[in-house]
Amino acid sequence: MSTPETSRFVRIRVDLVLEIDDEEAVTGAALQALADGSGLSGAERADSERAVTEDTAEALAHLVDPFDLVGAVPGVELRQASWSSEQIDYDPDSPEWELDEDDGGENDPEDDEMTVG
Repeated sequence: MSTPETSRFVRIRVDLVLEIDDEEAVTGAALQALADGSGLSGAERADSERAVTEDTAEALAHLVDPFDLVGAVPGVELRQASWSSEQIDYDPDSPEWELDEDDGGENDPEDDEMTVG
């Protein structure tokens, strides 16, 4: 599939639902990551520390880094990444939480899904 019409760019979408068992541990780890050298100015660091302390989802967003997910994958270079986090109500039995099949059907070979749990 290395024809000129084939794009060399691939978008991978990952939707994670995490259960936080220890908010203090998550917040502490995020604060430690900021202290270890985030390259932020004093004002930016203070704003980040405040956000991390006030919102566990924000703390988690400081700890989960898309660059870490693909950094060791040979033959690829991460060109762009964005991510966000939010606190949610989660009911695993709700149809709302079924895996998204909008991008392809059940038999679509391009949809490789892995469910953990």
